[in-house]
Amino acid sequence: GDPVPPVDTHAKGRPADQLHEWATARTATLKIPVIALEAYAYAARVAEVENPNCQLSWTTLAGIGQVESHHGTYRGATLAPNGDVRPPIRGVRLDGTGGTLHIVDSDDGGMDGDSAADRAMGPMQFIPLTWRLYGVDANNDGIVSPDNIDDAALSAAGYLCWRGKDLATPRGWITALRAYNDSDPYARAVRDWATAYAAGHPL
Repeated sequence: GDPVPPVDTHAKGRPADQLHEWATARTATLKIPVIALEAYAYAARVAEVENPNCQLSWTTLAGIGQVESHHGTYRGATLAPNGDVRPPIRGVRLDGTGGTLHIVDSDDGGMDGDSAADRAMGPMQFIPLTWRLYGVDANNDGIVSPDNIDDAALSAAGYLCWRGKDLATPRGWITALRAYNDSDPYARAVRDWATAYAAGHPL
């Protein structure tokens, strides 16, 4: 995909705002909301600075964001200027029915609103346990929220890099994606969207 300009990863306020001009120039063509595109590009830039061996591209994050939540707009949700997604997006109950995984409730409903079983949360669809391990505050508001696309994108970047190590290799990329969601159709969908974004257009 298009290269992302350098940013100050220690900037005050919402650091992803530094990429507003870059994202605005591409939002109409890619059909990705500006706020989401800023979040993906910033997360990829931070990954490049903090973990250069990972070689994560913004297009992979955008592919995940599209497949998981239509970039935070699923079922009429909207993105605020600070990256918050409202209303919060919650996945189906992961109770083993209907072909879902069975994930025993890990948060007593405190994060996902369901005390019977876990649900994936937010624009990048983290389950509570994974969010507790990898969630970070990317927009400097003092809150680590799966319902903020800045926090979710940067947390996804950290998780993908940790699991895949080097995402520039086929093995590293697919290992990361399968850790995120252990499904070949899912990995193919993310691959297809990421490839399209890299070529400068949506599917």
